[in-house]
Amino acid sequence: MASVTQQQIQKFHKDGFLVLEQFFSAEECDSMRSQIQKIVAEMEVPPHCRTAFSTREEEQLQAQGSSDYFLTSGDKIRFFFEKGVLDEKGNFLIPKEKSVSKIGHALHAYDPVFKQITHSPKVQELGRKLSLERPVVVQSMYIFKQPGIGGEVTPHQDATFLHTEPLGRILGFWIALEDATQENGCLWFIPGSHTNGITRRMVRAASGASTCVEFVGSEPAYDDKQFIPLPISKGGLILIHGEVVHKSELNSSESSRHAFTFHVMEAKGTTWSKENWLQPTPELPFPSLYT
Repeated sequence: MASVTQQQIQKFHKDGFLVLEQFFSAEECDSMRSQIQKIVAEMEVPPHCRTAFSTREEEQLQAQGSSDYFLTSGDKIRFFFEKGVLDEKGNFLIPKEKSVSKIGHALHAYDPVFKQITHSPKVQELGRKLSLERPVVVQSMYIFKQPGIGGEVTPHQDATFLHTEPLGRILGFWIALEDATQENGCLWFIPGSHTNGITRRMVRAASGASTCVEFVGSEPAYDDKQFIPLPISKGGLILIHGEVVHKSELNSSESSRHAFTFHVMEAKGTTWSKENWLQPTPELPFPSLYT
């Protein structure tokens, strides 16, 4: 992997994202894929937790609010499913390895393969090139984007879910473990959309509320024509500014679009919102990226 140039870093600050092809090797990608296969093979899903994962607001509130499975997943390795893969009794209608939408949110802390990738020397070097002084890892996810059913992810900003004071302290690392194409649901971005702050936040609801989380504010209507697709080859890395607007379409193809993603916060001079769904715990304080 070639070293990241100052020119590329300037481009990141201008666009709010940066594509770095071939950041990870095919072997590194395959090691993550085979590790996740093992994790899925051993997956035991308690029936009451079989909530389909959705980015649509009402479903999100209902699915996540109906159980604290999601809210307490920050320091665990837990499973979230695509819509329509379970019957009303919570039994799988299709093979379970084809039913998982994502696994989160602490692979970086508890799984040796994902931990090694997250803290790999080239990631740390990239952090230093970006002038991160005290970066900590706040969460990680393995995203499957299953063939034919991998749901769309509606336009959003990561800082809606991971809020900091001041803003601008959250950075996503998105790693393609297979080629991501327009057909199988690659990411789409609005260049330069990271400079206007955020309009919506997902916060923990007051205790006693019917849901665990609620949305404050609303997502504006974005113009579809402003989005540009970012297809990327296996091993490529997309850096995502916490406030850049991005989305992905339904995967209508016959191939999956696996990705591993994690979020880093510059902890120096930053306050993590106590209202975020995700909170550090005594068992898992946010680990330093530089180890």
